[in-house]
Formats: sequence, C-alpha cells, structure tokens
Amino acid sequence: MIPTRIAIVGGGLSGLATGVHLRLLADSEGVPLEITLFESSGRTGGVIQSEHLVGRGGTEFVIDHGADMFATEPPAAIDLCQRLDVAAQLIRPQLEGRGAMIACGRRLVPIPDGFVLMRATKLMSMLTTPLLSPGGKLRLLAERFVAPRDPSLEDESVGSFVARRLGRECLDNIVAPLVAGIYTADVDRLSMAATMKPLWDMETRDGSLARATLRRKRSGDDATERNSSGARYERFRAFPGGMIELTHALAARLGHENIRLNSPVDSLENTANGIQVGPTGELFDHLILASPAPVSANLLSSLMASTADPLQSNALDTAATQLRSIRYASTAIVVLAVPREAIARMPQTFGFVVPPSEQREILAGSFASEKFSGRAPRDHVIVRAFVGGALHPEILQKQDDEIVEIVAQELGEIIGLDQSRGVHEVAALVKVIRWNHAMPQYEVGHLKKATEIESAISQITNVDLATNAYGGVGIAPVIAAAQARARRIIESLK
Repeated sequence: MIPTRIAIVGGGLSGLATGVHLRLLADSEGVPLEITLFESSGRTGGVIQSEHLVGRGGTEFVIDHGADMFATEPPAAIDLCQRLDVAAQLIRPQLEGRGAMIACGRRLVPIPDGFVLMRATKLMSMLTTPLLSPGGKLRLLAERFVAPRDPSLEDESVGSFVARRLGRECLDNIVAPLVAGIYTADVDRLSMAATMKPLWDMETRDGSLARATLRRKRSGDDATERNSSGARYERFRAFPGGMIELTHALAARLGHENIRLNSPVDSLENTANGIQVGPTGELFDHLILASPAPVSANLLSSLMASTADPLQSNALDTAATQLRSIRYASTAIVVLAVPREAIARMPQTFGFVVPPSEQREILAGSFASEKFSGRAPRDHVIVRAFVGGALHPEILQKQDDEIVEIVAQELGEIIGLDQSRGVHEVAALVKVIRWNHAMPQYEVGHLKKATEIESAISQITNVDLATNAYGGVGIAPVIAAAQARARRIIESLK
C-alpha cells in the first residue's frame, strides 16, 4: 500500500504534536504515512526553549525561555508524556511558595486566597485585602445584583465584562494584572468569549458570578480553588532540565530523519500529483500549516494561483485574509540570576504581577528557582521579569542593556534588589530573551474570526491549519487540538 505523504510546515509545539499524534495513530491503526516536517530555524520547539547556562564563578542555571510548566487539565499533555515514556521524569512545583502576589506601590500584596481570575470563592479574603478600598469591596459585593448582559451580545472585552460585573477597581487592581500575565494583552481589547468562555457562560447560566460560585461550592466543583492557591499548583508539571525536554521527546518520536531544520517553505502549488512545496519542489498528498498566522496566510495566498476551483480559491482568500488580521504582540524576558542575599524583600511565593495602574514597565515576575528544584544553587535566585506586550511595546525598541537597567531598578523598588552596585556586578547571570510578534492577541470578535477561518480551511482539499493564532493558549490545549486534528486526518485517510 502506497503511504500518504504529509508535509508539516512549522516545527513549534503545534507542528510537533500534530506530527507525533499522526505517527502514533497511523502505527496503531495500520495507516501508512510518510511525514516530513519543515522548520525554518535551526531548532524545533518554537517559543518553548531551555538553556543550561554557566554564570560568573561557574554557577550553573537552568533557564526556560518561555513556558516553564504545563497543566494536567485538559489531560492531553500528560497523556502524551505517558505515551512518550517520559511521564516518570516529570516534577511538581515545590510545596513552599505556591501562589503569587500583586505589586502595590513598593510592596507586594498576596492575591486574595481563593480568588480565581474573576471569582471570589472565599469572600472573607476579598473583604480583608488591601488591594481594594471599602468602596471597591462594596462594589464587588454588589455583583450578585448586577443584571446579566443582553442575550444578543456575542462578545465583550474582558475589561468591559469585569468593570460591569465587579467594578473598575477590582479590574484595575486584581484582574487586569492577572490576565495580562497570561496573555500579554490589553484587557480592554481582549475577547471575553474567546479567552474566558467558562466565566462568560456562567453569567448566561447563573445570572452572576456570585451565584455561579455558590452553585459550584454546593456541588464541590470549587474544592481545589477554595483550598488554596497552592492546591492549584498540583495541576502543573515540568521537566527537570526545562520544557525543552518535551520538544526533544516529541522530535525523537517523530524521527529526526523526518525533520528538516533550516528549511523555510516559501510557496505552495497544486499539481496533478499533489501539493508542491517550494523551494524544494517536493510533492505531498496532504499539507498541515503549523506556522505563525502571517506565514500561513502568505502560503495560502501562494496556493491560490494554481487553484482552478473558484470555491476553493475564495476559501483560500478568506482564510488568508482572516489570518492576516490577527494581531501579535512582542515581549521580552529579562533573566537575572542573583545571590539570595541581594534581595532584601524576597517574596515567599513563586512570582508576582503588576497592575497597569502602577505605571511600571514590568508586567510580571517569576522566581523560577523557587518554583522548581534544581534550577539554581540554593544561595541564588532566578528572577524572570516580563516586559513589553500589547500595553508597553515601546520598551522593546530599547537596547538589551537599557531594558536590563530599567528592570533592575524596578525590582529594587518592588523586592529590594541590591541597588548599591550595577546589576551586572550583582547578578551571576544576565540574559534578555526576546519574542518578537510571538503572542497572538484574541481580541473582541475573535471567535467569529476563528470560525470563519475554520470554515474556509474545511473547504480546501488536503490542507489543514495547526496554529494557536485562533485558539488554544497553553501547552495542554495546543496538544489537545493537535490530537483532535490528527484523528480527523487519519479518519479521512481510511
């Protein structure tokens, strides 16, 4: 039986996970496949990258460039780790320090216990938090009396939703920094329906978040959230050597001989014998675009010239146009590995977020060495400070040294980082990691846009799209989408 030739364009997590699930399904169900993955850079993994670096004095550190852990819900990621025989290597976050704080002036304040993005599962912690004024607390309590939105409203910004239901103060001081820490986005543009669908649906079902929380409390659905913020960290896993170990396992299962590094694809053409991939001229029966939205849009446009069917040509144009309309944000991570004694007010949590109202450049900070053991010697702390995003793109125009100085000064104010010497004298290691146009922005109306893209792609013969540009933030959701995509492709080949 002649194997089906499948090309995957893009070697990030979406491309790798799709390829591996195709391989696993094909092997178990006897479907002959030849899979070739094209990656334009010199490595796979996309925004997942880790390094083992040696700092001043020979001190060794493990640095993640992006995500440093993954969620066990949905279970797609941990299930795949089990199938790859790497689950036994996984580690949990350390018990001490689980949780996060919010910057408030020159101090850090704990996130109210039991607060989950927009829901207060423990009311007393909200009434005693210094993050809200008495008026802000009264407004929060009044949420149960706020009328639900008009049923005809299909979407709303996160900022509008929270201000309407919980009040502007709760939005500015608590919710906005938490959301920005996840999406590096502007809450006044971020889609509620696309990013916070469960909460969006709670208003529809229960009329208010307070009533939804009461219902979940009675049913036991909020047990983990109510226990503590630390309990939620039980839902996460990581690798001892950083998340790059996941991409290494994926690449090994797919087969290094099937991965073409430094191999950008610049054009596509329909032929009588399949889809021709440029510039190599190789032919494939099926194509999966796992590249960023602008790259995928250009490749779909290049396919239009050789597509005779007007319906498919229109579908290609629609998909390309909608993909180009998705905005991306850039960010940078300043990594400082400093002696523990150089931090005067070391928080007893894994990290902190900074409200936009604080008018700082730092969006969030995490203490990677506190979260997982083995990242640094015990007498050192790895601080990762995030800057840029949709709210502060201008800082990314500065040189690395300028950004480092700004971050070091703000860390001095927030956590007491030693300011008596230059940051390069204090730190054993300094590194700036830039991710340019790497964060898709799910703005109001995004679900409608995603539906149009999916509908258009479904009309194009032998072409699939695998990208987080229109859905799926986080490692586990991306892998879940890859599994569903691979199943759909395999079923079509039987």
